[in-house]
Amino acid sequence: QRSVAGDALAAEFKPAQMSPVFRANGNTEVKGNGEWSGHAADGFARWALRVDGLVLKPLDLPLDALRALPQRAQITRHDCVEGWSAIGKWQGPQLGQILKLAGLLPAARFIVFHCADRFGTTPYYESLDLIEAHHPQTILAWAMNDKPLPVAHGAPIRLRAERQLGYKHAKYVM
Repeated sequence: QRSVAGDALAAEFKPAQMSPVFRANGNTEVKGNGEWSGHAADGFARWALRVDGLVLKPLDLPLDALRALPQRAQITRHDCVEGWSAIGKWQGPQLGQILKLAGLLPAARFIVFHCADRFGTTPYYESLDLIEAHHPQTILAWAMNDKPLPVAHGAPIRLRAERQLGYKHAKYVM
């Protein structure tokens, strides 16, 4: 059952309100992951998002396939737990569309994002409950400010869960 907050939208802004600088924080590059480095070297031409786990149909979606899905563009504010915020434009398919393609099994309760970057020796991961995963503003962004997502901001794709604080917006999603 959805709560009132389950339907609430994060504020969206006009292009003139976008921040002139949108700083990158957290990990701004991937170190020690040869698979990701190889993909970055060829412009992510052979990279694919793996969707597996509690799904009927595991998927490997290349970047071109993600770009070919219906897209959502949104200008939203990123609020960081470090005390700063910035407004930027993000574009990508809604996560809910991708989950529909894979067909979630009834036992699924959360989505876990495995990322290419690490903190120390621990691979980074993030999770969302299914209400947030299916929220219309939750996208897998491949573009930022009308350009392909830069490496410092999580190329080739990053999660944008606009009602969440910045640390939930996993970068370098695999």
